[in-house]
Amino acid sequence: MARVLVIGGDAAGMSAAASLRRRLPEAYEVVVLERGEWTSYSACGIPYWIAGEVEGPDDLVARTPEEHRKNGVDLRTGTEAVSIDLEAREVEAKDLASGEVERIAFDALVIATGAEPLRPDLPGIDGEGILGVQSIDDGQRVLDALEHDPQQVVVVGSGYVGLEMAEAFVVRGISTTVVEKAPVPLSIIEPSLGEKVAEAMRGRGIELRTGAGVEGFELDDDGHVRGVVVDGEAMPADLVVLGLGVRARSDLAADAGLPTGVKGGIVTDARQRVAGVDRIWAAGDCVETRDRTTDLPVHLPLGTHANKQGMVVADDVVATLLEVPNRLTFPGVVQTAITKFCALEISRTGLGEKQATDAAFDPVVVTIQTSDRAGYMPESGEMTVLLVADRGSRRMLGLQVVGTENAGLRVDAAATAITAGMTVDDVVMLDLAYAPPFASVWSPIQVAARAAVKALDA
Repeated sequence: MARVLVIGGDAAGMSAAASLRRRLPEAYEVVVLERGEWTSYSACGIPYWIAGEVEGPDDLVARTPEEHRKNGVDLRTGTEAVSIDLEAREVEAKDLASGEVERIAFDALVIATGAEPLRPDLPGIDGEGILGVQSIDDGQRVLDALEHDPQQVVVVGSGYVGLEMAEAFVVRGISTTVVEKAPVPLSIIEPSLGEKVAEAMRGRGIELRTGAGVEGFELDDDGHVRGVVVDGEAMPADLVVLGLGVRARSDLAADAGLPTGVKGGIVTDARQRVAGVDRIWAAGDCVETRDRTTDLPVHLPLGTHANKQGMVVADDVVATLLEVPNRLTFPGVVQTAITKFCALEISRTGLGEKQATDAAFDPVVVTIQTSDRAGYMPESGEMTVLLVADRGSRRMLGLQVVGTENAGLRVDAAATAITAGMTVDDVVMLDLAYAPPFASVWSPIQVAARAAVKALDA
């Protein structure tokens, strides 16, 4: 009997495993090792569970371990892959409850170990009450800490997770401070838009400390955090949440000699095959991928990509094992993302100005203010749209949006345009939906594109 072994039971791993079980003959085993007890869940929903907008962790689960097992997947929760032996084609696995270790042979191996929150090597970092937020268990630890009624929460970092966790604490009425090393929050967007995010955060009562570096953490006699040291000053804190981003959880692969790249991401080709080895694939937050505009490697951990890459893995494993044609590849990303802080929506796609310059483009940047629907309609909201174009080719390179409700998803049309390599002139002529309750005569991205055309023609 042939065996496909999958390490990791969340988006990429279970997407691959479920598809493999459907497409492979019964003579093939599909075995999944998952060190936790949850599978196929939305890590992106954890901040909203903590905020109370989602009732419980079960609501974040797309498919339970029991459901996967009923579908024929040999899913082993509470089991951690300890090492990979490439020569023997075996994985050493440890049952975390009993401590027993076994070696599991494989004919094909899929690595989908995800990502892990960054925990800088700072004094006191291992103290109680200093938490990351990546898994359902992490979310439960935060909720358990909130049962002790913390008076002061400090969020370190203001990326997507930091911003969303700050909102969760604000919704709960907890005094919150956000510490960010950069001059403005959410550095993935341009500073002028970051200022709007900062204004919204302060408007909701958050103490925002930008341009400030965390130097360590003060602990009480019981080892619990009591303060965060910022630029030589100790700020009181009963609970600290780290929102400093993530790195690929790829140590298992690297220890086996597999190649890694950006932020530790495992290096794969467009079929998610690990470079330089036979019948080993990797997918999800543990891999690096390719930016479609620059053709440069990037690490972009998002569930959307993980699920697609899992599908690609399954397709190529089936093609390899059954010797049938391959159908799918993963073409890369244009770095599209969206989040919100309370009523403020923030989204971006493509390249920012510095990214464009670093990639040898000659960027032209325009910023416009517009409404989310016809201005005469009730409850019309405002948004700021920033567009980046290349001077020589007139190609649209990036778009960022900050605005009220219904502003954020405007970025999807821009992502499509960037993927297609469209110029700003092309975007102006797109046939986009219009009716007064939904948009003005000119879509917000077309208003920005028209401004870019004027700037390029000046």
